[in-house]
Amino acid sequence: MRVVDIEDPDDPRVDDFRDLSSADRRPDLPAMPGGGRGRGLVIAEGVFVAQRMIASRFAPHAFLGVGRRLDELVGHIRVDPDAPAPFYRVGAEVMAQIVGFHLNRGVLGVARRPAALGVDEVLASSRTVVILEGVNDHENIGAIFRNAAGLGVDAVLFGAGCADPLYRRSVRVSMGHVLLVPFAHVDGWPADLDIVHDRGFTTVALTPDAAAVPLAEAVDAPRVAFLVGAEGPGLSAATMQATTRTARIPMSRGTDSLNVATAAAIAFYERARSGTMDA
Repeated sequence: MRVVDIEDPDDPRVDDFRDLSSADRRPDLPAMPGGGRGRGLVIAEGVFVAQRMIASRFAPHAFLGVGRRLDELVGHIRVDPDAPAPFYRVGAEVMAQIVGFHLNRGVLGVARRPAALGVDEVLASSRTVVILEGVNDHENIGAIFRNAAGLGVDAVLFGAGCADPLYRRSVRVSMGHVLLVPFAHVDGWPADLDIVHDRGFTTVALTPDAAAVPLAEAVDAPRVAFLVGAEGPGLSAATMQATTRTARIPMSRGTDSLNVATAAAIAFYERARSGTMDA
């Protein structure tokens, strides 16, 4: 990393950090409204997330931030005047003019999206995965990745109807774990769940259905893939029929379901508690 001081908010060298709050010009949009191609950049917000970007396969090509955040990053990077990745050092007001709002975390990293991982690639060394269907809330996706990282889940798969996990809010809520936990998209849905089954996974669909087995009874197979659906509708009937078994989280006080990220975390914990994750 080399340090470059920026005083003009219109300096073209910081164009990758502009319009972060714009619905139709954000640099992290892979596709623009109307079908045009977006820049599809990945934005890391804050010191902890920037550190995880540095450690990930999402190699940062630039940083933007105030001086004190550079000081906090120094232990994780090497400052070199000849390095290709610059740290654009700015004042707080200049930074606010560039990104479009006051960024309390004080530093951003930016990376280009590497080639997407394939389903076989992420399943090869995995024993516990989670598969999402219709989860279109970026904060829920970020929380699921953070829970997956903290509770030993190896990978995340995306079925139909899910939001972009690399949107800035997902990356931020995940505390950068979206960049570290492997993920892939399942092309044919739900037919391609057969790929998961062929790799030896027991697929467990989470549901509030009283006929489903209690969650604790469905987590001890050698390889487990939990399936979770969107808030409200949950998993589709076709997806439920394509899974090995269904499981429910025992509830009380007439509550029928939990937030999807919370439900996923409970499933991950039950799996960890069973002692079969690394068996």
